[in-house]
Amino acid sequence: MQRNIKSNSPHAPVVLVGMMGVGKSTVGRRLAARMGLSFVDADEEIEKAAGMTIAEMFERYGEAHFRDGERRVISRLLDGAPKVIATGGGAFMQDDTRALILEQAIAIWLDADIDILVDRVSRREGRPLLKDRDPREVLMQLAAVRNPVYAQAPIHVKSAAAPHEAAVDKIMEALNQCR
Repeated sequence: MQRNIKSNSPHAPVVLVGMMGVGKSTVGRRLAARMGLSFVDADEEIEKAAGMTIAEMFERYGEAHFRDGERRVISRLLDGAPKVIATGGGAFMQDDTRALILEQAIAIWLDADIDILVDRVSRREGRPLLKDRDPREVLMQLAAVRNPVYAQAPIHVKSAAAPHEAAVDKIMEALNQCR
């Protein structure tokens, strides 16, 4: 069931959180289009602000420096205007960033099984946390630590090995139930 609910668009930003490879950016773009809102990829905004890739930031300055910049960019994006924002996998793990998102946005945990994540991350290079490491092992370790934190998001949507539109449908249904 696909319908455009522009008139029911949220009054706050919708922020997608979850593991790398879950499809936050792809689903976010489609969700924004369905809702008639703009879409912003926080990772792309961080790279623009820094003038370098995330991988370069991790390599040159370390994760702590990157996370500080990430928090500042997400804070700027949470300007109150309705939009859909996709965050990096670690953004919601940072206490200050998570507090901003939970206070100023509608947080949605987009979740998927490890097998799906492994398949999806293998399609794209440039993920600093996977550099020279076994993706399945890293993702399992990250999920063990991160999933309890992601669970603080008030909406939890499970993504399956299906077209991304299926995840968009689930998010739309969850948002409609929250109204």
